[in-house]
Amino acid sequence: MTRNVTGKDLPSNYYMIGMSIFSNSNTEKSYLLMEKLFKIFVYKEGEPPLFHYGPCKNIYSMEGMFINLMEANNHFQTLNPDKAHVYFLPFSVVMILEHLFDPIIRDKAVLERILRDYVRTVSTKYPYWNRSLGADHFMLSSHDWGPRATWYVHQMYFTSIRVLCNANTSEFFNPRKDVPLPEINLLTGNINGLVEALPKSNKTILGFFAGRSHGRIRPILFRHWEEKDEDIRVYSKIPPELSYDEMMKSSKFCLCPSGYEVASPRIVEAIYANCVPVLISQNYVLPFSDVLDWDKFSIQVSVSELPNLKNILLGISEERYEKMVEGVRQVQRHFVINDPPKRYDVFHMIIHSIWLRRLNVRIHG
Repeated sequence: MTRNVTGKDLPSNYYMIGMSIFSNSNTEKSYLLMEKLFKIFVYKEGEPPLFHYGPCKNIYSMEGMFINLMEANNHFQTLNPDKAHVYFLPFSVVMILEHLFDPIIRDKAVLERILRDYVRTVSTKYPYWNRSLGADHFMLSSHDWGPRATWYVHQMYFTSIRVLCNANTSEFFNPRKDVPLPEINLLTGNINGLVEALPKSNKTILGFFAGRSHGRIRPILFRHWEEKDEDIRVYSKIPPELSYDEMMKSSKFCLCPSGYEVASPRIVEAIYANCVPVLISQNYVLPFSDVLDWDKFSIQVSVSELPNLKNILLGISEERYEKMVEGVRQVQRHFVINDPPKRYDVFHMIIHSIWLRRLNVRIHG
């Protein structure tokens, strides 16, 4: 019934880089058509704080930010569901767990009850869910349990467009229909001044990472590099005399290892700091990889290569490094949050990713 666009379906030169956002007229037409035509209906059913609301600071900020920006948007949102191309289910996994999940009883069925009831409500009141079996509907979650939540409504899990930070193909994230969501950690909720970097002369550290040791990859990184090298600065707890932000800005390469889940907010933090991200993950579908050539502004290092990490980074020529830094600068606009949204920012990039997956959904009836 459906066939969705993936990176492999697109021309090899389909990249969105900086001012020359598209490299040919056909792909530029796709974006311009999205801006001109794409309409989204937001279901009004459900009450805050579980629906129409979400956190706008800390590691789950993208959940609340997108819901707020989408519901306030007059460009893509339509109030007439018959004119919509996709339908947004505005529930917040974070808020459901925060308000209804008992950490002692740990009854995960609370997600099942809420989401099944919600889909039953909208599918009974409107014809659109049943018409497409949910294929032209999307949800968004920055919580680790976003994929788990969709499992309780199997059409949502297997058919709907799921916009998820936890874009792990080993956990059935399907890049043919699902959208990887960048993880952005807004410590205070402030979206101003996110992009700020020191001059090139201040990039005195080769590689840097600070964070807790959890998951499968980080303990390996710590075993080889924690506080063992002046060029590769790795800390499970950053010393009090050092500033995390300044260390990011002073580093040529910022290490971005997966933790409990594949996504890491350090990827976007590195981009904000003009620091080349070093991606250390498995089975992770990178945000906007339909249209961004991540090889132009980041490095991927496998777990088996971690003992040789310093030599890998030192082996990158100055010319290649300069090109990657320029690539980082060019893609910064795609990871910035604006209110109201601006062309090519993270909100528009998410919408464009949804548009690509909606293009070839065939609706019957």
